[in-house]
Amino acid sequence: MKPIVSIIMGSTSDLPVMQQAAEIFDSMEIPFEMNALSAHRTPEKVEHFAKNAYARGIRVIIAGAGMAAHLPGVIAAMTPVPVIGVPIKATLDGWDSILSILQMPPGIPVATVGLNGARNAGILACQILATGDNELLQKVLAFKEELKSKVVKANEELQKISFKFKCDPE
Repeated sequence: MKPIVSIIMGSTSDLPVMQQAAEIFDSMEIPFEMNALSAHRTPEKVEHFAKNAYARGIRVIIAGAGMAAHLPGVIAAMTPVPVIGVPIKATLDGWDSILSILQMPPGIPVATVGLNGARNAGILACQILATGDNELLQKVLAFKEELKSKVVKANEELQKISFKFKCDPE
């Protein structure tokens, strides 16, 4: 089994956030890899990774980073593979990483999810991959149906709660 998705984090301290993407890939049965690479501390390794990702079979990269958060952009600058950036809350309530990942220069796109949004990054990666894989598309559609069912069930439970002035929905 060879990975088709790569989860990259700037530090292993980012693992509690980034493992949410790994859990999505496990549930969708998508082979992936995980590595800690730093744009500032291991720039040569980041360059080697980015330049060789496509040839190795990687089709989507999820890169999470906090603070200066250059990792997703540096990777995107050196690969044709789509990069999804996950800003990680470390300092300044996460605004430093959000803006570092979100505000990329023209020609170097990084799809950016919300703060600590590795789960959504994993889902987005699945949707990207599903555009060319009908079996995966069916799993993504089933996942979305499950989300819908959870909301419908939660709303049914909400209707059972009673308050003196609570009105029934029309």
